[in-house]
Amino acid sequence: MAEDLLSWYDVNARDLPWRISPGDGKKDISPNPYYIWMSEIMLQQTTVAAVKEYFIKFTTLWPTVFDMAEANDEDVMAAWAGLGYYARARNLLKCARIIKDQYNGKFPCNEKDLLSLPGIGPYTAAAIMSIAFDEKAIVLDGNIERVMSRIYAVEEPLPNSKKSLWLLAAGLTPDNRPGDYAQAAMDLGATVCTPRSPKCDLCPWNLNCLGLIKGIARDLPFKVPKLKKPTRVGIAYVAINGDQSLLLERRPDKGLLGGMLGWPGSDWAITQAQHLEPLDADWITLNNIIRHTFTHFHLELTVKFASNVKTKPRIGEFLSMEDFNPQDLPTVMRKVWSMVSKL
Repeated sequence: MAEDLLSWYDVNARDLPWRISPGDGKKDISPNPYYIWMSEIMLQQTTVAAVKEYFIKFTTLWPTVFDMAEANDEDVMAAWAGLGYYARARNLLKCARIIKDQYNGKFPCNEKDLLSLPGIGPYTAAAIMSIAFDEKAIVLDGNIERVMSRIYAVEEPLPNSKKSLWLLAAGLTPDNRPGDYAQAAMDLGATVCTPRSPKCDLCPWNLNCLGLIKGIARDLPFKVPKLKKPTRVGIAYVAINGDQSLLLERRPDKGLLGGMLGWPGSDWAITQAQHLEPLDADWITLNNIIRHTFTHFHLELTVKFASNVKTKPRIGEFLSMEDFNPQDLPTVMRKVWSMVSKL
């Protein structure tokens, strides 16, 4: 089965900016571990389509791990804006600096050392070992979980079935070309064995697929029902002073949107939290509500606006309009600016 999948991959591999093609591998062109690490961190909880643009931007701005290690924190956080899960960007910097200082700029290729690095868990360590160094490691992302569930007709729902799926994936992972095999399994799930309307007629494993034989492939994997997300509320304050500067604050490193630039505001809670306004002003409450969904909750933000303010802020600092770039803001803060900029 592994050879069948590798033969399929040699013809159907996706063209991704961090990947070398199967043909290049035969020319002794090796993957760039920095690229593989960067892409895997970005791909955590994020789609390939969303990551491509950011990967190209980051590797253009910081082409080596040494460049990333020496980068300004605020520049990296600004470049990451919009990609979400901002702890990944902070870990990117921490990890790059450790690789530079402790490993001479060379990524380790063993699981123990990789797991000691910030932002790298079991899946990411396995992906780096396999794809960057062609070590036999068991890679199990969401695409491969779906493929294993269908091939072996695993009816136990996720996430309870993760251990079983890992063992099944381990049984299929070959000694030959394990890096290409891991990417082939990912590509199979992404392009053929898709969540909805899988293209079973194009699958190199269709004759071996117990889910297809049983007629349940399209329904797999089963999943434990998700809990309903709660809704939190908050207030965002947008203030413009007489010289058209904007009041912004950088959020604490720890916590949601940590280290990112944004509008001062209240805490986000189930009921409106007590808070101090960032400065004294004639605040106008805008009619529309900003709605945004995070992993664990929905957010509804009331926006308050004040112009031509003259008092000193209690929270945050004014940034000139020339130095302000909405693209440096996380998505929810961009939504606030989009509303205010239309006034």
